[in-house]
Amino acid sequence: MAAPTLLLYTRLGCCLCEGLQERLLTLDPPPVLEVLDVDTDPALQQRYGLEVPVLALKLADGGLRELPRVSPRLSGGGLADWLRRNGFSGGSV
Repeated sequence: MAAPTLLLYTRLGCCLCEGLQERLLTLDPPPVLEVLDVDTDPALQQRYGLEVPVLALKLADGGLRELPRVSPRLSGGGLADWLRRNGFSGGSV
């Protein structure tokens, strides 16, 4: 079975996006993270506009479930707990 994957909708130059990506990748173990720049797709740009960063959980059936907005103050164990409470069960996160 494939590891659960998080999808991070982002855009170049977004400090909140870069910060969230960095905090996610410092978790131990880091989650499988797919990063998607919304400016590369007009439909995504229209959907998310300036709302990035948006974090979504890729479901086993191929669907996506957007997660609530992550506080920029969450990191480390707090971020790992937040991910678990929101349905992400990757590794020991």
